[in-house]
Amino acid sequence: MSVHLPPLPPTPGEEYKPTGRSIADLVAEEHRQLLELTRRLIEPGPDPEHGRDVLVAALSRHLSGEEQYLLPAVRHAVADANPLVDEVLAGDVELLRTLQGLTDDALPEVAARVEAHARAVDPLMRRLCAAATEEELIRLGNRLEIAEEAAPTRPHPAVPHSPPWNRIVEPAVGVVDKVRDVLAGRHTQLGELTEPPPR
Repeated sequence: MSVHLPPLPPTPGEEYKPTGRSIADLVAEEHRQLLELTRRLIEPGPDPEHGRDVLVAALSRHLSGEEQYLLPAVRHAVADANPLVDEVLAGDVELLRTLQGLTDDALPEVAARVEAHARAVDPLMRRLCAAATEEELIRLGNRLEIAEEAAPTRPHPAVPHSPPWNRIVEPAVGVVDKVRDVLAGRHTQLGELTEPPPR
């Protein structure tokens, strides 16, 4: 196995094939949606209702999921990837800092940082796809989706950004964020926008 994942439980008879979406497909879709949302928020014209709150929440979840599963998998499976992963992590922290107290004036900077993030992650994803099996990519996709469900919905640049600590701290912080979101009536899902970005 080229990517470090816990072994699958034994199954009698046929070989087990996980179901779900590949991490490559999930990350590519999320990058497209985030780039589209940032574009819509900075272009002239009506902003999507709740757009800034949803952007902050979606980016916070996305970065958390990548940091918990994608980037560690790249470190493990791709030769000489550590400096590139470190650059992505440093950019993620800066992006999270920019998201804190997001204003309309900061949206162009956020858009530029999201574009830079996608440009940095995409080649790492291609290298991971070359090193991993389709089964491993699907299993990583399943883990990414679970991590994003439990992830914080607000930027927390000071929390740990590498396993194992981020896998412990971020879900706990995510619970607090979700309680705050419910109490504030804050919208955090792309589907809650008046016109969600296309999938």
